[in-house]
Amino acid sequence: QVQLVESGGGLVQAGGSLRLSCAASGSAFSNNAMAWYRRAPGKQRELVARISSGGSTNYAVAVKDRFAISRDNAKNTVYLQMNSLKPEDTAVYYCNLFPAIWNYWGQGTQVTVSS
Repeated sequence: QVQLVESGGGLVQAGGSLRLSCAASGSAFSNNAMAWYRRAPGKQRELVARISSGGSTNYAVAVKDRFAISRDNAKNTVYLQMNSLKPEDTAVYYCNLFPAIWNYWGQGTQVTVSS
């Protein structure tokens, strides 16, 4: 079983930056691919970025070149650095394994980008 706790969200103006953190507890964090997902108001949850156990990364087209996912296996933590934020990035952001495990979803962290 893995527990995931997201933090770092907030209210920011368009063009600003935020860094999200996801602390994981439980089994074998370093062996798992991890990902950030988001759910915008009225939309389905979508994959934002993922990182393999070896550090390879992939990004959704909408965030490519603006967001960066990273991980610190010693701290059991995965990060999402978000730059050049846009109002359409407003969402609740979640971390999970990749592919996601349905019962690992946490509360998420709210990111609101004002125009």
